[in-house]
Amino acid sequence: MVLYISSVRNYKMYEPIKSDYVTINQSDIDLKVEGNRLFNAKRYSKAIECYSMAIVKNHIVPEYFTNRALCFLRLNKWNEAYSDCCQALELDSEHIKGCFFLGKTLIELGKYDEALQKLQKAHNLAKEKKINYGDDITRNLRKARRLKWEKQESLRQSQEMELLSYLKKLMEDDMIRKINDIKLPSEDKDQIEEFENRTMEIQNQNEKNISELHTIFVKNDDRLKKRELPDFLCGNISCNIVKDPVVTPSGISYDRKDVEEHLMKIGHFDPVSGRPLTVEQLIPNLALKEAAETFAMENDWLDQYCI
Repeated sequence: MVLYISSVRNYKMYEPIKSDYVTINQSDIDLKVEGNRLFNAKRYSKAIECYSMAIVKNHIVPEYFTNRALCFLRLNKWNEAYSDCCQALELDSEHIKGCFFLGKTLIELGKYDEALQKLQKAHNLAKEKKINYGDDITRNLRKARRLKWEKQESLRQSQEMELLSYLKKLMEDDMIRKINDIKLPSEDKDQIEEFENRTMEIQNQNEKNISELHTIFVKNDDRLKKRELPDFLCGNISCNIVKDPVVTPSGISYDRKDVEEHLMKIGHFDPVSGRPLTVEQLIPNLALKEAAETFAMENDWLDQYCI
């Protein structure tokens, strides 16, 4: 019998599934090893069976839950992955993979603020414990931040358009009121002509006011257009635009302060490629620095993004 568990206090039974790979007599460690083999073979559903049986045998090991959560992530089963990550963190609140996978899951669920919190915690724990995750955690931090920004931008653009439409309507209403306030002409030809001229003046003024309103809305930073920070301008360790970029012999660029901190606190190797690296091998990336400075000068909204 294969079991799926959403919580150690809440067992959920599934129909028996025949498997050529596991037996009820195997230990939880053997089941984990078999699950890992199946995962590497991209047989995620079968790997889930193994991890589930391992959990039945030993439900206090957070790795079994995070291993199964990763399978669920690969299968796009976000709610199941969320449940397993939460269970892992309930067993160990400082479990790096628990925080990392939960952050990835929250991104998929559209909960970007929570995702950033969990991913930042995973990043901090990895630094404290001197464990190298390459660019995996920071790449997802950048993704969460970008998606959060895009969501905010979409809302901002919608609000801008609503405000513009509202103001235009006020102007149209004011134009109609002014026209209605003009005395209706009699049969006199001169009065009729005066009425038509006055009406045209009001309409022309309204068109001019609306044109000026549009100019105000699109001035300087094109407020009605999408604003985004290109990934290539972000450091491979931090999530913000680079200030003093350097490139390693592996051809990977970092912000100098970030990579130097990595070399001092974690080890003398390239954070992404894993190749040996020393401070002396860092070469200033002048082209990237110029591109980042130009982008920053042309986009005064950047400080909002990098909070």
